[in-house]
Amino acid sequence: MLAATVKLSSKGQVVIPKDVRDLLDWGIGVELVLVTTEHGVMLQKKTHEKNKHTAKSLRGFLQHKGEPVSTGQLCKPVVLANDSF
Repeated sequence: MLAATVKLSSKGQVVIPKDVRDLLDWGIGVELVLVTTEHGVMLQKKTHEKNKHTAKSLRGFLQHKGEPVSTGQLCKPVVLANDSF
């Protein structure tokens, strides 16, 4: 993971350092999506395929706010009490 410090300009602009752009393969004209989160913002390359996302692009999308769930609990089989549909 690469980290960089940038400053917000008087026009609200941020310059993404070249080494970060190169690492992410963000060239001239690439469209980016800015998503607000509870911790700040997330910036990612816009996907042009409708409703198609990679697993990597969805990392952190769902947030669990409760107690951690153990691996054992996650691996338990699901038992349906009423399976009539």
